[in-house]
Amino acid sequence: MASVYHINKGVSRPIEFKGLKAQYIAYLAVGLVFLLVLFAALYIMGASLWAVLPLVLGLGSLLFFTVFKLSHRFGEHGLMKFFARRGVPRFICFRSRRVFTGLKGGMRW
Repeated sequence: MASVYHINKGVSRPIEFKGLKAQYIAYLAVGLVFLLVLFAALYIMGASLWAVLPLVLGLGSLLFFTVFKLSHRFGEHGLMKFFARRGVPRFICFRSRRVFTGLKGGMRW
């Protein structure tokens, strides 16, 4: 019997599917396509099916666990905020006032 999966999307709500939120659905899809291409490439190159299959299944399991863990930990926008916060310097050091005195005009508030 076929199961029916509902994609819940309310007004002003992010897309959610089986607990995955927003962009994590795309991360999982891209990862699965990459694993499919990896499997096909290794199989066409002549690698044994008994070596390729556990590798792809192991990487697939790791992908699923990682994506679900990130989705649960960071939520919809948390991962982007996490990486943005890491890119902001803790302080800015100026050796000269030339940066400020060379400005033309002035600050307009």
